[in-house]
Amino acid sequence: MVFSVISGESASWCEIGRKGLATIVLAGLCGCTELGYYAQSIEGHLDIMGRRQPVEVLMEGTATDERLRRRLRLAQEIRTFASERLGLPDNRSYRDYVDVGRRYVVWNVVVAPELSLSPKGWCFPVIGCVSYRGYYDEAQARAFARKWGDDGYDVAVGGVRAYSTLGWFDDPLLSTMLSGSETYLAGIVFHELAHQVVYIDDDTAFNEAFAVAVEREGVKRWLAARAPSEEARAAIDQNAARQTRHRAFLALVGKARKDLAKLYASGRPAAKMRAGKRARLDALTAQYAALRAAWGGYSGYDAWFGDELNNAKLALLATYWDKVPAFEQLLASNGGDLPQFYTEVARIGALPRVERDATLAQLQHRSAKQ
Repeated sequence: MVFSVISGESASWCEIGRKGLATIVLAGLCGCTELGYYAQSIEGHLDIMGRRQPVEVLMEGTATDERLRRRLRLAQEIRTFASERLGLPDNRSYRDYVDVGRRYVVWNVVVAPELSLSPKGWCFPVIGCVSYRGYYDEAQARAFARKWGDDGYDVAVGGVRAYSTLGWFDDPLLSTMLSGSETYLAGIVFHELAHQVVYIDDDTAFNEAFAVAVEREGVKRWLAARAPSEEARAAIDQNAARQTRHRAFLALVGKARKDLAKLYASGRPAAKMRAGKRARLDALTAQYAALRAAWGGYSGYDAWFGDELNNAKLALLATYWDKVPAFEQLLASNGGDLPQFYTEVARIGALPRVERDATLAQLQHRSAKQ
């Protein structure tokens, strides 16, 4: 699962206590049918925040497992690099630690119509509308997804290892964030901190693509700064190979999405579109098998293809990646100056939606021509 600000609804609440939060909900920010959803969001987030432990205390403690101590030390080096070298916020985010006690902190639900690639959106106070819905309990997430699936929608449920509260809280370092490689950890810290720099209400694709661009650039600079050791050079080579494979994966899925978009816009009878959709998704699976073989059996995307392919999964991928080239082109046009890039991103984000999309489309076009 790619990184995300999944439980954005939690960003709507300041640390004012359980009674205060319940009062806000009961005061009418959501309808009665939403009370259970908001309650799990509030309770889940407050549970996480209530279990924070300062990283520096854990690193010095004699009871701390040595492997955890090393991972925490690495995380703090990454955190310092983020502020000192990438211009990301210098605050207490990721200076505290929480053992979540499960594989994922949140489960994300995406819903899309059976014959459309446009995901359904949900709107929340403060953060606006987003194209997903986050749950701290997997069973609740899957129950919600089943409800929409029973109504004929395509649904996707994915576990998430981190989320951003957009600066409303000092986001803690989570045990779920420490389970991957060094580059994974660096990327997720850079990504989530980027959400504190620029966040545009009602435009998930803008927010996530910007954060992905910062993540990718940050990882590249992090690895370069750790060179020239043999281990660092190997990590640089591994990251380059990973990016090459990812471009191939995105191109493969992107072609399928274009074909499906054309099919859904064709006006053909629904039964024929359903058959065409099934055939195109089956073809995508077969094409991935060929690509996997060309990679020598690399299995990094097996899990993504292992679950049912549908419009919701394709829509989620597009949300994160479609506009990344535009932001990377903008960074290049600013000479790689990250603070200046952030200023430009904020300026573009403040434009009316039509102008914003047109500006990104121009940048995307320039990127494609290079």
